Parts: sequence; structure tokens; C-alpha cells
Amino acid sequence: MTIKQFNIGDKVSVLDDDFEGKVIQISKSQITIETTDGFTLNYASSELILLTKTTEMNNVNFNSAAILQQKEIPKPRSFVKEKKAKNEVGVPEFDLHIEKLVPNKRGMSNYDILTLQTETAKRHIDFAIKNRIPKIVFIHGVGEGVLKAELDFMLGRYEQITFHDADYRKYGLGATEVILKQRKLQ
Repeated sequence: MTIKQFNIGDKVSVLDDDFEGKVIQISKSQITIETTDGFTLNYASSELILLTKTTEMNNVNFNSAAILQQKEIPKPRSFVKEKKAKNEVGVPEFDLHIEKLVPNKRGMSNYDILTLQTETAKRHIDFAIKNRIPKIVFIHGVGEGVLKAELDFMLGRYEQITFHDADYRKYGLGATEVILKQRKLQ
């Protein structure tokens, strides 16, 4: 018994989820698969991608990279566009969301993520101090406030820095504005 191109024993991947399995039962409207973790799930044939047929499993070296690339949903770009006066210089903004810092956060623990975010912020602060940039903004998001608390602790250790929540109209509650007090050059 088959629906479209599927047979019992075929290895399949689920389009909208990140797992694979093999076909164990086929009915009129659904295909039942057993995942590699041992779970039994039902799908329509349009939700599945055939990886290998049972008769071809030993003969085919299948490259699933193309299918995995198709399964990835592109992330929407987010940015804030605002009008500035011609002579106005913009304030550098640094987004500390982990998705903006690394292409893939899989395999990173929460500690690793927080460490990367705080080290990135420290690098930007040191650069701003060295290059005498008077003001920068860190976008950290609202979340549970762990990154904001860590930023506040780190920023409090600098003598020449004051900081406060950034403009609510532009950033909401998810950003911190850092003002660097510049010493006069002698």
C-alpha cells in the first residue's frame, strides 16, 4: 500500500520539524512514522520528504544537506529607520542578541552565550574609550533581565562611564545607553 511515493520502511524527514524517521504504517490520509527517538507520529504525505527508499538504502549515498537547507526558515531582518539631520552623527548601536553574534547557537550553554555577549560588550566599550566615542547603545532585549544585570555590573566597574536605559520611544525597555566621560588630552 502506498501514498504518493512512500512505502513502509522508507526513511523520511519532516518538513516543519527537525527530525527524521521511518514509515511504519500508511493509511488513506496519513502516514505513521517512527522517529529515531522511538516516537510514533502521524503526518500527511505533503509534510514528509523521502530520504531513501527501502530498496535503494544500500545503493544510494544521499546528501540531506539540500533538504535541511530547505527546512530552515529565513529570519526576518529587524532594524529601526529614523531620520537624522545632515550634520548629526549617529550613536553606534550594538545588538547583543546571540542570533546577531553567531550564525548558530546550537551546542552553546547559557553560560557560554552570556560570556560571549558580555565579552562583546566589553570589546565595544574598550574600543569606544580608545577612540573617544562619547556615547554608545547596547541592545540587550527585555527577556528575564540576566544580560541587562550582567551589563549593569560590568559597566559599574568603569570609572569614566555612566549608563541608563536608552530612549524608550526608540528601543523600548530593551536597551542601555552608555555615556563615556572623556578626559581632556594634554
